Amino acid sequence: MSSLRLHFWSIAGTLIAFLVSLWINQEVFTHTSFVRGVNWIFLPSGVRLLSTLLLGFDGAIGLLLAGLITDFLYWFPHDPVRAIAGALLGSLAPYLVYRFALEYYDLRASLSNLTPKRLLVLAVAYSVANPLFHHLWFALTGTTKNWFESFFTMFVGDLTGALIMLYVMKGLLALLPKQPGNSRMSNGMFSIQLALNSAYTNQLATKLT
Repeated sequence: MSSLRLHFWSIAGTLIAFLVSLWINQEVFTHTSFVRGVNWIFLPSGVRLLSTLLLGFDGAIGLLLAGLITDFLYWFPHDPVRAIAGALLGSLAPYLVYRFALEYYDLRASLSNLTPKRLLVLAVAYSVANPLFHHLWFALTGTTKNWFESFFTMFVGDLTGALIMLYVMKGLLALLPKQPGNSRMSNGMFSIQLALNSAYTNQLATKLT
């Protein structure tokens, strides 16, 4: 698969995964909402962190596009400034955590060298950074209400969503075969492994050139 097509599918896959996770979250965990857009359990946060760890900058671009779509069409249709700010901040926090993992954990494709402890560190780092960025924006624009309660709820929601998605996906990735097998299913799972590794390598190669 060409480099350009890999970039496209990495971005498109992230966008679709985020929208699906948001739909599931609103259907299953809508009763956990503190205020509109802030939940005690927020699965899209897990997609945000997971997509950047797996796909790097491509994942961040997909998150930005997904954020713009959901903010303009669902969360803040009458507040374009907040919609743009929310999309930018929502993609910035996981990308910075990805850069941290790349620098200090020598992040590899398919999360292969991320231990449960490292996953927890990254989840906590993201869960602090994301609400911090948002609430700094709220403070600058004078829209802060119940600052501590809102920050804490967003932190908990981001952390639970990130941990659920990270540990589930880490377990699933560990089951993917390292070599092609004799059945159609094993070959299909091996193709998924190859696609994820190729997408990760592709965005790293682009960054280095």
